Amino acid sequence: MPELPEVETVCRGLNQVTLGHKILGGEVLLDRAIASSVSLPEFLAGITDQVISQWHRRGKYLLAELRGLGHGEIKEKYHPLLPDSKSPIVCAQSPLSNWLVVHLRMTGQLLWLDREDALQKHTRVRFFFEGGKELRFVDQRTFGKIWWIPSGQDVKEFVSGLKAMGPEPFSPQFSVDYLAQQFKGRQRPIKTALLDQCAIAGLGNIYSDEALFLAGVRSTTPCSALTLDQIQRLHKAIVQVLDKAINEGGTTFSNFLNVEGTNGNYGGVAWVYRRTGQPCRVCQTPIQRIKLGSRSAHFCPQCQL
Repeated sequence: MPELPEVETVCRGLNQVTLGHKILGGEVLLDRAIASSVSLPEFLAGITDQVISQWHRRGKYLLAELRGLGHGEIKEKYHPLLPDSKSPIVCAQSPLSNWLVVHLRMTGQLLWLDREDALQKHTRVRFFFEGGKELRFVDQRTFGKIWWIPSGQDVKEFVSGLKAMGPEPFSPQFSVDYLAQQFKGRQRPIKTALLDQCAIAGLGNIYSDEALFLAGVRSTTPCSALTLDQIQRLHKAIVQVLDKAINEGGTTFSNFLNVEGTNGNYGGVAWVYRRTGQPCRVCQTPIQRIKLGSRSAHFCPQCQL
């Protein structure tokens, strides 16, 4: 599943190629790719003649702010869905402003292509733009979802996953003290706790393994057993590994591609994830893999105690 670095990579790519472009219309090739909050005719009518003002990321969600062709006042404001953000954005304060929200889930891709390009086998939704371009939502496993939210509506009421989401790892709210409070008195394994989107937005299976390795903490360690020093190391490692993965364009082990159809490069420098049996990059001990609940955990038995 694409995690924070992959979704951030897609978000940045979309902001490079789609801003200011008008959506001429669309085609839905798989009905269930569209969330049931609106009908398919409403969805297609809602996106038509909208201009993309800005793409944002919240956790693993992509959010596009759309503006219609009415006369809205353009001014600076702070983003209502990103309370951790301190940077103002420029967007349209128009009665016609509305939202497009995408969750890639397991295998979703958003690809910026020429309209005459052959359709990928698992193309689910197409967005047609001026200049013969289109944005395609391709999803092999069909778990991904797209929402259109009309103007004046609360996005969180339509997309329930946004309601209780924890702080962004790069935000001031994500502090050592915050982590210590989250872990206090809890017996569940630290790996399981890190996957909880209500605790930390955007962290998933890949980068929780990587952060735990950098922090020298075993995946099975109960949260309540962590020392302050371990929590400090883990906090630093989470930020470090996510930043590195973003700079590498994310990780491609199976389906992830950026908007230009290019693989992410982090997998080639991963410390432990999907390196079962291979020597640890630090101590040469073979990397081990265990099942932890319904997920896997990769670790070095020598470096992570």
